[in-house]
Amino acid sequence: MSFPFTDAVRKSICDHLTTHDIYTDNNSELIPAAVTIVLKKSHTTNETCFLLTRRAKTLSKHSGQYALPGGRLEIGESPHLAALRELQEEVGVKARKDQIIGKLDDFATRSGFLITPFIVWLNSDSPINLDPAEVNEIFSIPIKELISSEIPIIHNIEESSQPVLSIYLESLQHEIFAPTAAILYQFREVALFGRDTRVSHYEQPVFAWR
Repeated sequence: MSFPFTDAVRKSICDHLTTHDIYTDNNSELIPAAVTIVLKKSHTTNETCFLLTRRAKTLSKHSGQYALPGGRLEIGESPHLAALRELQEEVGVKARKDQIIGKLDDFATRSGFLITPFIVWLNSDSPINLDPAEVNEIFSIPIKELISSEIPIIHNIEESSQPVLSIYLESLQHEIFAPTAAILYQFREVALFGRDTRVSHYEQPVFAWR
């Protein structure tokens, strides 16, 4: 299965997202946050890719971890506006509201955040300008890597009755974990395969609990 950067692929992803019954978590004790799965054309091929960052090591929360662009909502800010603002602040990519083509289920994290994931289809090639205070590196990953038969990887841990979910990305030669891995896995299931899959029950590794 291939995913060229075409209107047909965009339509397929949009159609699948439109039919997904989104789970909304109303836990007011959690800090609301938003992230983006940014879909864009590869710099070297006609493949559709998504952006993934590695957080700066100086951050107080989740330093050095792989993450989707995003962050907490400001007072009075809606989740979709926060997602677009954080995208621009962290990696310099300016996207419009009409480039949001859907969203996925809310995901509550062990560290106290309630993440709302949005999917952005980036029509034009926006320049990337990292904020070094927040982002150490950025990667453009072909979405075809998400359909690997090796995804997901499930780990049982002593600290929880729920399994930890991770995915291995060939481009990175690295395994990444929930919550980022869980959100990307649901994107694969819902947006690429059209399967109504839930991920909020998956655990995160202990190093991500803080």
